[in-house]
Amino acid sequence: MNRSIIFLVLAFVLFAIDWYVWQALRTVIRTASPLTQRWVSGLYWGFSILSLSAYVLIQLLPPDMFSRIVRNFIFASIALPYFAKLFAVLVLFVDDLRRLVQWVISLFAPSVAPASADPSGPRIPRSEFMATTALVAGGSLLGTFAFGIISGAHDYRIRRVKVALKNLPKEFEGIRIAQLSDIHSGSFFNKTAVKGGIDLLMKEKPDLAFFTGDLVNDRATEVKDYISIFEKVKAPLGVYSVLGNHDYGDYAPFASPAARQQNLNDVKEAHRLMGWNLLLDQNRGIKVDGAEIGLIGIENWGAGGFAKYGDLAKAYKGAEEYPVKILLSHDPSHWQAQVRPQFRDIDLALAGHTHGMQFGVELPGFKWSPVQYRYKEWAGLYKEDDQFLYVNRGFGYIGYPGRVGILPEITILELVRG
Repeated sequence: MNRSIIFLVLAFVLFAIDWYVWQALRTVIRTASPLTQRWVSGLYWGFSILSLSAYVLIQLLPPDMFSRIVRNFIFASIALPYFAKLFAVLVLFVDDLRRLVQWVISLFAPSVAPASADPSGPRIPRSEFMATTALVAGGSLLGTFAFGIISGAHDYRIRRVKVALKNLPKEFEGIRIAQLSDIHSGSFFNKTAVKGGIDLLMKEKPDLAFFTGDLVNDRATEVKDYISIFEKVKAPLGVYSVLGNHDYGDYAPFASPAARQQNLNDVKEAHRLMGWNLLLDQNRGIKVDGAEIGLIGIENWGAGGFAKYGDLAKAYKGAEEYPVKILLSHDPSHWQAQVRPQFRDIDLALAGHTHGMQFGVELPGFKWSPVQYRYKEWAGLYKEDDQFLYVNRGFGYIGYPGRVGILPEITILELVRG
């Protein structure tokens, strides 16, 4: 479909949402003074027109006119209010269904009229009640997402996990591994907070450190200002990393294939500058007191429509004899799609990618996020037979510049003998 048509259709839909929510707001303020009604009307439509104008401008102006951070916040300031309004619309739709049913009944039984509310009583008429409920629901959702930007985006949490591996050499008993994933440096808006997250990691004094992909959103330049922070990630047994789907620049326009390749080369160079050992379908031996386990790192491989750059057979070659094998693979769907069916001796896979959708609920013994309807394994530790998968919730964020319920994660995995 022509881009202009999509643009116009979406603009019309946004206006329709505004109009629909306005009907509810008008119902709620109908008993207010004329001055109050004018103020509320002006503020509501003023903000709506401003949002629609911003949407038009961001579509028409060149992409490089604003920094990615500014574009993200413009997008969030448009999308989040409309998402909240859409939530309110769903509540209002329930009341409209009631009205429709009453209207249909009145066609066939005119004598049956809906009971009217007693105006002298304290009870709010149901239509006004539903309108108020819709506005409160939408406003609460908007407030929640705003709080997720202000507080949740950089509320880093240490998650400690023990993994019992049956063939783990005794020399590796108690080895502590730090895992980071999904940094998305192009989205950061608080450098001090990011530094605080890395300081928090380094206080753990890990023996090994892994990064499981998505250093950038699209372009290597995004990480330039953060190399001095992430180069502080150190561990006695080394820091190892892999690429994620965003690191290849597949979601951004480039002047030519050569420019896209150069961008990928620059992303790889950033890993080197930070002192991270980037594994590109390769394996390494990790030695402790003469004992050795295998570490395998694969380029991005995702089930479904995601790119399958990685070659696990190539990465695995030469690692056959290690008593324990750990795999770094960005996308957790790789575990069920290829690792478990074909490589049953890979003991532990570490992944990221899902971010827990940056939205959900986590309570002791219970976790939920919309992303679970797309990914079977989306956050935390999973086990099938003698194989483990750990999915990190991500250090950064993309799109929505915040987190609600699913907070940014630094994982500390402790290996023990099973």
